[in-house]
Amino acid sequence: MSLILECRSLSKCHDTRAGRSWALRNISFEVTEGEFVSVVGPSGSGKSTLLGILGLLDTQFDGLLRFLGRDVSALSSRARQDLARAHIGFIFQHYHLLGELTVEENLDVPLSYRRLARAERRQRIDATLERFGLSDKRDRFPAQLSGGQQQLVAVARALIAHPLLILADEPTGALHSSHGHMIMRLVAELNAEGTTVVQVTHSMEHARYGRRTLELFDGWISPAETAPDAARTPEAAP
Repeated sequence: MSLILECRSLSKCHDTRAGRSWALRNISFEVTEGEFVSVVGPSGSGKSTLLGILGLLDTQFDGLLRFLGRDVSALSSRARQDLARAHIGFIFQHYHLLGELTVEENLDVPLSYRRLARAERRQRIDATLERFGLSDKRDRFPAQLSGGQQQLVAVARALIAHPLLILADEPTGALHSSHGHMIMRLVAELNAEGTTVVQVTHSMEHARYGRRTLELFDGWISPAETAPDAARTPEAAP
């Protein structure tokens, strides 16, 4: 399996009037192709900060981050942006859909960054809407959808460009528990089909959908017990 992410002694701090405040401290781990890694920790533990760095959105850190073998710190801003757009899909807790665009138009946004013919873009959108059961919602705006439907659109948008890596930031945090498990089963299904996934969550229950779990607390990371495959089944997580 090829290496997707490599973190070595990754640290990030903020300067405050009271002195330095550490968001991440000496983080080291790797993510290989096809993995589903859950980073679990309480609010304020540094989860979203870590995900922003892994997603090439934040470059103000110490240590080493390699993405697909490339040292992120050595890349220009444009090169990092192009690398992220080409290979990374994001799922956010609060959907981050564009309210003035329809479902179909939201799905077209990540495709617009790629040199795809209009016919191929339409084909991908149609296939994705059908897979996620959203064909009858294509012309609706986000405000006309339920929370669960909006998150389905967000997952579909993250997947439609066929990224190598999906980064999920509390993907079920704004949902009812039953909708949350539905989303987690869907993400696990995508991983079973070969998509690499890293999620951050405060829920150990949802972390168990991953194949490997890391615990983050006060900026420090440590391995937790790897989740058994049984925890990923609908019976184990209804």
